[in-house]
Amino acid sequence: KDEFLEAPRPLEGVTVAVKDNFCVTGTRTSCGSRMLDNFTAPYTATVVERSQKAGGIVIGKTNLDEFAMGSGTVDSYCGPTKNIWRSGIKYKLKTKHGTDVNDGSLTTEKLADSWPVAGGSSGGTAVAVAAGAATVGLGSDTGGSVRIPAAWCGIPSLKPSYGALSRHGLIPLVNSLDVPGLMARNVQDLQIYFDVLRGRDQFDSTSVDLKDCDYEEVELENIKLGVPQEYFCEGMSDEVIKSVSDMCNLFSNNGVNIDSVSLPHTDMAVPCYSVLNPCEVASNMARYDGVEFGLAGSDTSYNEAMAASSRSQGFNDVVRGRILAGNYFLLRRHYDEYYLQALKVRRLIQNDFLEAFKSVDYLLTPVTLTDAPSFADFTAQDNRTQTAKQDHCTQPVNLAGLPAVTVPICLSGYNRTTAGSEEGAKRRSLPLSVQLIGPYGSDKKLLRIARWIEERVDFPTLVLCD
Repeated sequence: KDEFLEAPRPLEGVTVAVKDNFCVTGTRTSCGSRMLDNFTAPYTATVVERSQKAGGIVIGKTNLDEFAMGSGTVDSYCGPTKNIWRSGIKYKLKTKHGTDVNDGSLTTEKLADSWPVAGGSSGGTAVAVAAGAATVGLGSDTGGSVRIPAAWCGIPSLKPSYGALSRHGLIPLVNSLDVPGLMARNVQDLQIYFDVLRGRDQFDSTSVDLKDCDYEEVELENIKLGVPQEYFCEGMSDEVIKSVSDMCNLFSNNGVNIDSVSLPHTDMAVPCYSVLNPCEVASNMARYDGVEFGLAGSDTSYNEAMAASSRSQGFNDVVRGRILAGNYFLLRRHYDEYYLQALKVRRLIQNDFLEAFKSVDYLLTPVTLTDAPSFADFTAQDNRTQTAKQDHCTQPVNLAGLPAVTVPICLSGYNRTTAGSEEGAKRRSLPLSVQLIGPYGSDKKLLRIARWIEERVDFPTLVLCD
């Protein structure tokens, strides 16, 4: 329209990928589950609507682990999502100046032992953005579901403060932890997209208007970064630890104070999440009985047998397992022992962050334990085991309701298990990222620091070949 040509909107013509657990009017919203294969949304999620009103073009819905329960995007009824990096799809690596990356130790060829997973549960959106099919993308983050795929697909991401973005139209997993999360090809696009979407929404009573600030307000020489030692856990690769150390050196060389801090209840985050998550899942999944919502099973007797038939056919083992666990924890005889105790632990985790932010301004941590594992390695363990392992550095942030950004900084080194072979002669060449965590409401300041990092590390941009 002529008025848009004269005064372009913030996202004018920008392509947007939307995770398939956000409602879009007249569009199937399946949550990656057979249960909702026939569900067409009657309304549009607030964050999608704001994207469209700002000129964004929704190009499609993206894959996810069923009902966002997973960290690999391998459990969807549509099938798994491949990471674009080293998947067999041809691409080039470009510097920020647009020139080809000339490093003989790098490789873009397919991994020898299958392909890398995209991360989850927002892996479909991460791959769409990383491949250039979309400029920005929407995901949901309950325990790391935006940050993990963004880290493994080599793009920046934002998990906002709880309430900063409206959850209206996001099909819930865990209401007290869910937040819409953002991904983009660069941090500047994240900044623009966040400004478009943030703010109070009359349809979400948990949404808030955060105190506004200018992106340029952050003066690096006046900030103090903390590095929580509990985040360096068993199973974390040496190169992930080195990537955080390199970031500390970069900040220190530019006048930033770095200090070690302690978040003593970090190891309790996964057990705490493993109780709270199923409890809220059990409640949220109760609506899918084959009558009001979801697949109608083969039994049509309109009683408990019909609901059982619908749920056994519509849900996968992961979803059914969490429903069973949640109902067990919520039994009257178990409520105090499990659910109430988990709420107390959640408060302790939140207090750890509040105490840390008395001595430092922001926290610098890893995102994942390793670079993206191969599909064969990832699926060798069950969903529960993988989630508990991969979410170690991300789940505490959701439990505390804090903002976090991830920024890719380098590509991983060679695979030591194949050293001496043809495969081991080259680096694995998969993205590694770091995470910045801030006090509640510091989203824009975190994005400013993330942009500062991005400008200095020159992480290569993936460009698909013709």
